[in-house]
Amino acid sequence: MSEFVKSKTRIKLTPGASIRIAREVLGWSQNKLAEKSGIPQSTISALEADRIALGVERAKKLALALSVHPSVLLFPQWEVKKRAS
Repeated sequence: MSEFVKSKTRIKLTPGASIRIAREVLGWSQNKLAEKSGIPQSTISALEADRIALGVERAKKLALALSVHPSVLLFPQWEVKKRAS
């Protein structure tokens, strides 16, 4: 019997992609996210396309609207390594 070996899936996730994914999980349009966050739809579009930087203040507003922690949007590639005891 062979032993199961978990594979690692690596994808490049940008802040813009993390915003889009969180928005789509909720089934929201960019307009709905704009309404909930107070950030213009055109800015959300530019953020999702990574044409402009997210920044801490926008991340806080979007995170509150999307019910996620701001770090989920700001640092989507963050990987926590185990520390030696």
